[in-house]
Amino acid sequence: MNPEIEAFEQFRSAMNEKILSADNLVLKRLFNLDTQTYQEGALSVKTKEMLGLVASLVLRCDDCVKYHLGKCREQGVNSDELFEVLAVANIVGGTIVIPHTRRAVAYWEALHSDS
Repeated sequence: MNPEIEAFEQFRSAMNEKILSADNLVLKRLFNLDTQTYQEGALSVKTKEMLGLVASLVLRCDDCVKYHLGKCREQGVNSDELFEVLAVANIVGGTIVIPHTRRAVAYWEALHSDS
């Protein structure tokens, strides 16, 4: 596995475990709500992950961008679809999103170099 991807996934998993082990009801409910939001429904999981990616780019959260890029890959998003998602995020968020788009493309390439 690519070291950047492995480091991101290990850190995220370890911190989620630590957060949830604190047994804070509000945080547990928030994490559960997040999980439920991305389940299959009227919208497909793939569509929801692409929406999550747009929101993450517009909000400029690189960790969230990486997470949703990984999920998009798992859902079969192809590069043409990804670049349309990136275009939507940049139109909505403006040029301040461009640096996050660069990092998103680099991470997308890393995800695919692991294949």
